[in-house]
Amino acid sequence: MDFLLILLGFAGLLIGGEFLVRGAVSVAQRFQIPPMVIGLTLVGFGTSMPELVTSLQAAFAGAPGIAVGNVVGSNMANILLILGAAAVIAPISINRGTFWRDAIIMCLATAALVGFTLTGEFGRVAGLVFIAGLVAFLVIALRSGKIEEDDDLPPSVQNMPLALGMFVGGLIVTLLGAKFLVQGAVSLATAWGVSDAVIGLTIVAIGTSLPELVTSIVAARKGHSDVAYGNVIGSNIFNILGILGITALVKPIPVPPEILHFDIWALTAVTLLMVAVSASSWRITRAEGAGMLMLYFAYLGWLAIA
Repeated sequence: MDFLLILLGFAGLLIGGEFLVRGAVSVAQRFQIPPMVIGLTLVGFGTSMPELVTSLQAAFAGAPGIAVGNVVGSNMANILLILGAAAVIAPISINRGTFWRDAIIMCLATAALVGFTLTGEFGRVAGLVFIAGLVAFLVIALRSGKIEEDDDLPPSVQNMPLALGMFVGGLIVTLLGAKFLVQGAVSLATAWGVSDAVIGLTIVAIGTSLPELVTSIVAARKGHSDVAYGNVIGSNIFNILGILGITALVKPIPVPPEILHFDIWALTAVTLLMVAVSASSWRITRAEGAGMLMLYFAYLGWLAIA
């Protein structure tokens, strides 16, 4: 029954997130909002909606390990699993200018995450700091033209009532998916005798990262592996500043001890590794992608035996 709830949750997050983003983009295009703004805000927030809804549900359900582990685990999966898989499919070329700007913001966001983790709680002050950082990131990205006019956006829907219906329906399905996922994950953690943080770092994190995984693999297969790279950096920034920021503002959450003692430092090391590998040759090769995948499976193995 627990696995059934989790599978239903995964399906709800995937389907709901897709309809939510398509509906929101179609409405925005109808009101002639520039594609650059749509891509950075609606698409960025939309693909992170599964993480946001899941973390909020977990916080209100009294499962801080899932709420925090979801963000930390999703960022680990984004770098090692998603970027690694994309690089194995097609080596990734990196734009130096946008890399330094976005990589610095990602590193600063990760540093802020570590700092507030050491306090033992993500309270409303942390939430305000994260949200302020997100607003600053959006302003910087928009002013520097982070997303060009010809960037791909989800196919639009010309029928406005249908677009609104897709948006509302997608939001409802996403909410239900997150509820099923959290219920199943908490029940599974209890049945297996493991902490909800471990479940949040693994099953929940991978499940909520499925939209990014699918998007990045499709982009890599089409020869647009640089899109996969941008998705990873953008998603990691949104996860910390947006998802954790909003969650902490709405419902302050304590930091699980296991995340404080190991996982936050593992994420820091992986983030710095990504920056170092990227800047070494401005490419991520298939061999380096395979190495990332091996690191991720080693991390999962460590969580299984720890």
